[in-house]
Amino acid sequence: MSWLILRLGFMSRKLRIIWLSLLSLASLTLHAAPLQVAVASNFMGPMNAVASVFERDTGHKLQLSFGATGQFYAQIRNGAPFAILLAADKETPLKLAREGLAVEATAFTYAKGRLVLWSKRPNFVDNDGAIPKSESFTRLAIANPKLAPYGAAALETLTKLGLRDRIAPKIVEAANIAQSFQFVASENATLGFVAMSQVYERGKLKEGSAWLVPTSFHSPINQDAILLNPGKDQPAALALLNFLKTDKAKTMIRSFGYDL
Repeated sequence: MSWLILRLGFMSRKLRIIWLSLLSLASLTLHAAPLQVAVASNFMGPMNAVASVFERDTGHKLQLSFGATGQFYAQIRNGAPFAILLAADKETPLKLAREGLAVEATAFTYAKGRLVLWSKRPNFVDNDGAIPKSESFTRLAIANPKLAPYGAAALETLTKLGLRDRIAPKIVEAANIAQSFQFVASENATLGFVAMSQVYERGKLKEGSAWLVPTSFHSPINQDAILLNPGKDQPAALALLNFLKTDKAKTMIRSFGYDL
């Protein structure tokens, strides 16, 4: 750096200003703030994998926040500086676009989620989903159906089974699908509705026992991404949205049990 300062000393004042401006611009580029991305908690595993490859391939940095889609909706309306939302439904991104907080033309479905009834206990949940009818459990965890699409799908499934009112006293409500998984993993709940991506890896159940809920039992869990207003002038935001559409990203997403 000392040689650069010495060299600048011999330059004209105008040339020094140009050089210093270029150095400042380069410094800002090298230390650009990470792109803030709001991600539905069911997509934590795949998004961490995607982010690692995206950062390696592009040089852009991401700051990921995981939570319930409904919570992100409230935060974005209150000015949270997220550049992109990866929701757990189609409705929330479109609602934000209608309210002038996102770019509707950028919305697309990046994954289709699958709902699973899971217990950490081996051989406890049967392949036909009969265990809730037996009521041989103390607590059943679901995500907050008002904030989390997976929670809404869980309630629809219980209604389809004719159990919603009957087992209501045994239901423990989690803030989001990640917490629903934690309740079951810690065995604070005997079983619970979770995302397939949380308990399956490469198509195989990692532990415990599970029932893959038929998609006909609930509304489709189409998960949409959208560019939010703070991301309009950030090249990294468009780069990430485009990356999610590549075969490389889709392969990773499918490996976690999502349809596309």
